[in-house]
Amino acid sequence: MFDIGVNLTSPQFAKDRRQVVERARAAGVTGLLITGTDLQESREASELAQQDAGYCWSTAGVHPHYASGWDAQSAEQIHALATRSEVAAIGECGLDFNRNFSTPEQQEAAFSAQLALAAELAMPVFLHCRDAHARFAALLAPWLDKLPAAVVHCFTGTAEELDRCLSLGLSIGITGWVCDERRGLELRALLPRIPAERLLLETDAPYLLPRDLHPKPASRRNEPGFLPHIVRQVAAWRQEDPEWLGQKTDENARRLFRLV
Repeated sequence: MFDIGVNLTSPQFAKDRRQVVERARAAGVTGLLITGTDLQESREASELAQQDAGYCWSTAGVHPHYASGWDAQSAEQIHALATRSEVAAIGECGLDFNRNFSTPEQQEAAFSAQLALAAELAMPVFLHCRDAHARFAALLAPWLDKLPAAVVHCFTGTAEELDRCLSLGLSIGITGWVCDERRGLELRALLPRIPAERLLLETDAPYLLPRDLHPKPASRRNEPGFLPHIVRQVAAWRQEDPEWLGQKTDENARRLFRLV
């Protein structure tokens, strides 16, 4: 089973980052994709992936929250990072109109620029979309025939949004959000609609600790070693064998991100 979304650069992992990776291995997690959300974190993610080559890979990009800082220099630095062998995708990039830490105009400019960069480099994209689906789809659609693959990370949208993403050929990243009985029930009900070959699983650690995980860690921090719980729960709700689903989603991740 492969965790496609780990924020391993987070300060929450500062004291035990090495142990977090080792616990993931011990839990049966077969690979990690470390998320880059701005220039500094993308560099750090790449360096962390280098330390565990063949087990960890990374993304390089600028999250919509930080889109206000996107400029020509950003593009050059992300381009340079993307040439590293451990960098498997451009992103996390997209739109987030929920908080608008950067203006919608700044977000759209940074998103479009990163799509163009991914097309130039023929790299997959690791996507973020929150409260911006219509505009997200409109900006993304013209690029999809120029991109090898695209995954919507941490999908939490509606049935209509899922259908649109699938119609565009996108893969869908599912987190422990579906383990939350307060806000994850709608998404849980949609799980069987995702074709097995389009499904990817992730923790988004240290965020989104599954609410139905017992016993809960004292720190309340999520980590990639908890991915097997998410696999088991998603498999149950999809009425699939968890071992098969873990292997299938691992295969999907390695195919989509072209990992060796």
